[in-house]
Amino acid sequence: MSLLLFFGLLLVSLSFHEAAHAFVANLLGDPTARYSGRLTLNPLAHLDPIGSLMILLAGFGWAKPVPFNPLNLRNLKRDAALISFAGPAANLALAAIFGSFYRWLGGGGALGGVLTLLAIINLNLAVFNLIPLHPLDGFKVVTGLLPRRLAVDWEQTQGWGIYILILLLVTGAFVVIISGPVSWLSHLILGF
Repeated sequence: MSLLLFFGLLLVSLSFHEAAHAFVANLLGDPTARYSGRLTLNPLAHLDPIGSLMILLAGFGWAKPVPFNPLNLRNLKRDAALISFAGPAANLALAAIFGSFYRWLGGGGALGGVLTLLAIINLNLAVFNLIPLHPLDGFKVVTGLLPRRLAVDWEQTQGWGIYILILLLVTGAFVVIISGPVSWLSHLILGF
C-alpha cells in the first residue's frame, strides 16, 4: 500500500515537472509540447512505459521527455536553459507549498506524513534533475549559464553523461551527491 502511495505521489510530482517544461516552452514561443498534448497535469500524458516500470521495480525511473523545437526559440541557449530549469523549479515550488501546509497544520497525523512525503519527493526530483549531466535538466541549465565558447565545449561532453549517471546510480553515489542539498532544503522547508 505504501509503495502505491509513493508511486501515486511521484506521478503527481513528475506530471508537474514535465508540464512546467511544456508551459515554459510554450511561453517562449515553441508550441511543440502543447501540440503533443504535454501541456497538461494528466500523468498519462507524461508516462514512459519503461521508465514507469523501472520506478516500480528499481525505485528509479523517468517520464517521457518534453519535446521542443529549437527553431521556435528566439535565443536557443538561454531559452533551452529556462525550459530545462522549469521542471526542477516546479518541484521546488511544490515542495515549498507542501512544506508550508505541513507547518500550518502542525505536522502531525496521516496528512502530515503525506505532505512530508510530497515535499521530500519533490526536493529529491529537483536536486537530482539539477545534476549537470546529460540527459538531466542541469546539463542544459549549465549550458545556458556558460559563455558561448565554453558552452560549445560543455556540449561536447554530453555523450559521457549517461555513462556517468549510470555509474552514479549503480554505485549509489548519487544518493551521497543529493543528500546534502535535500537535507538542507528539507530543514529550510519542513523545519527538520
